[in-house]
Amino acid sequence: MTIRIALPLLAMIALSACNRPVPPAPDTPPEPQATELRDAIQKPIDRARSVSDTLQQSTDARAAEADRASGDTPPPEPSP
Repeated sequence: MTIRIALPLLAMIALSACNRPVPPAPDTPPEPQATELRDAIQKPIDRARSVSDTLQQSTDARAAEADRASGDTPPPEPSP
């Protein structure tokens, strides 16, 4: 009879000794991890965006030149 009481009591005492880990303070940002991998992935994406911007500027310039050559729009006025 004492074992039926002592064993669960012992288990409850042992489990009550377990504590959750303390969470980090919310004021501090987490330390960056895997920065090399993130940089390796981000570098080609940034390069592609820059090429896309350059191609768009080139396309806009060609369209403006074609409009000026065909006489659809007046040439831009020179700035003083």
